[in-house]
Amino acid sequence: MSRTQINKATEHHIGLLKAKIAKLRREQEDDQTKKSSAKSDGFDVRRAGDATVVFIGMPSVGKSTLLNRLTGANSAVGAFQFTTLTVVPGMMEYKGARIQILDLPGIIKGASGGKGLGKRILSVARSADLVLLVLDVFQPYHEDVLINELGNMGIRLNQDPPNIVIEKTSTGGIAVAQQKRLTKTSEAFLRDILHLYGYTSARVVIREDVGSEQLVDYISGNKTYARALTVVNKIDLVDASALEGLAKGLGPGAIRVSADSNENMDMLKERIYQELAFIRIYMRPKGGPTDYEEPLIMRKNATVGAVCDKLHRRMRGDFRYALVWGSSVKFGGQRVGISHTLYDEDVLTIVKARGS
Repeated sequence: MSRTQINKATEHHIGLLKAKIAKLRREQEDDQTKKSSAKSDGFDVRRAGDATVVFIGMPSVGKSTLLNRLTGANSAVGAFQFTTLTVVPGMMEYKGARIQILDLPGIIKGASGGKGLGKRILSVARSADLVLLVLDVFQPYHEDVLINELGNMGIRLNQDPPNIVIEKTSTGGIAVAQQKRLTKTSEAFLRDILHLYGYTSARVVIREDVGSEQLVDYISGNKTYARALTVVNKIDLVDASALEGLAKGLGPGAIRVSADSNENMDMLKERIYQELAFIRIYMRPKGGPTDYEEPLIMRKNATVGAVCDKLHRRMRGDFRYALVWGSSVKFGGQRVGISHTLYDEDVLTIVKARGS
């Protein structure tokens, strides 16, 4: 495959080969999971706070020092590889949000194939709200290695799931409705992939122009889509011209910091906060004043139901209706249901059912 030139004549064939490889990998992973069902694939980490951020990086890039700067944790620091051998958690408090940050052991090339603790480390990223790719200023090219290793584990960074709907049917063959015309791949390729995965009859609705790899990802399943931010550490060890060249190589989205000298740490905290897309919800008890001092931190597009779940596990069952003041409603004190989507700085009153 690597020696084959990609063109219109070979694209279909290469796409099918990739789909077969993805199918075999999934079957292999399922077999390994069954054999080792008593053992955990990932580190046992209890989620805490309003969101979880993980550090992914090669050994000795300064992840532990970075964690200590951001959270005040006490992760071991050393000038040699593999200082961190397990997950070290810390809690960063910023603008009212409590953000759990996990310092993971360094990974090496081939981690997704099982080298070192690779699979256990990378599996933690599946449940993270944000992945920080931590690079050494002298080895920025490791960004591609980290992205590839995560990709091999089925973790897609800074991508959205393809907007496709596939429903199995009992008869009728494969019917494809294209709301968006396919230019990156073909309907014939889609049908071949579906047949490969055992679909003989299905209704398919395509709402965006997707490529062959996106189709394979969607149909094969078991993919995770995560937000990621690149952080280049140790910038205090290079001069201005080196930093300028670094900016051209990695692009404007990368954050350049020095954990040792505490440089740009506030900028990094702000970027983490922005990437997590928090909103602040001010709670108002029925008949009482609004608490503007300690807002409830939620994620963008959170519903009233999500607020209920965060406040108490039984509150959803006791829910009757809610009153909302803010930009998500047409007028102040509007009565809404549990599925209502809240906006930043909304004021919320939850009314429980009588007798609860």
